[in-house]
Amino acid sequence: MSRTKISNWLQAFRLRTLPLALSTVLLGAFLAYFDGAKNWLVSGLALATTLFLQILSNLANDYGDSAHGLDNEKRVGPKRTVQSGNIGAAEMKLAIIIFTLLSLSTGILLVFAGLSRTGMATKLIFFSMGLLAITAAIKYTVGKRPYGYAGFGDLFVFIFFGLAGVMGTYFLITNHFQPAVLLPASAVGFLSMAVLNINNMRDRENDALSGKNTLVVRLGIRVARVYHLVLIVGSMLMGLTYMLINYRSPFQMFFLITVPFFWMNVYGVFRNTNPAELDPYLKRLALTTLLFSVIFGISLVL
Repeated sequence: MSRTKISNWLQAFRLRTLPLALSTVLLGAFLAYFDGAKNWLVSGLALATTLFLQILSNLANDYGDSAHGLDNEKRVGPKRTVQSGNIGAAEMKLAIIIFTLLSLSTGILLVFAGLSRTGMATKLIFFSMGLLAITAAIKYTVGKRPYGYAGFGDLFVFIFFGLAGVMGTYFLITNHFQPAVLLPASAVGFLSMAVLNINNMRDRENDALSGKNTLVVRLGIRVARVYHLVLIVGSMLMGLTYMLINYRSPFQMFFLITVPFFWMNVYGVFRNTNPAELDPYLKRLALTTLLFSVIFGISLVL
């Protein structure tokens, strides 16, 4: 495979979105460690499965938007590989199948590694959740009725990049449910929604013209900015509430050093008047979300 082809595939993988996938698993593992449990095999399999699912979603998004005519000359964001002709539609379909199988394979191993001491019913529940995650990754933009075109992308991001990612990892390591974990799981879910919100604010004009009715298209840019602020503030409050409920040391408040980075993101979003200039804020917020998860976790174990 030539360097150009490799570069095209890396572009299709959209590596800058992967920090969000890492954030959920790392935070779930940190929370489990805080509660006295660790499992390196489960953590590794969870990371692999989540990364495969994220790449699968990105590939399906590339293929789906191209098939629906959304990737056109008016597109503001990064150029997509299928629309540009750098990767053929048949090649992309094959890649989607490959990453579906990879996600399924590591997911099955993850379920049996993490739930070896639980009953078959629990294993089936997690296996079903894995199938739903794969389906959601593909159906965001692929098919006759993609849910991303109906404004439900934010909800699914919250579920899979927040609740399922963090709480699922926590349960697979500890084999028990802790209600308080809902708080940091929601925090990361809100931040992931905020990343999607920036993406949709950037693409709002072309989305509206192409019939992709994201939440931003439905709400309008002014409300979308307020929504962005609510998501960021809500995530910080969720994290702070968890720390106060489980307070053991002042070091737990160390995660608050990430607040200025999030504030700069909100400030930039509110000041923006050119959709194309929002793109750097998307990448920064994804990286800041990873930073939040890592520092939040370190704050717990210090």
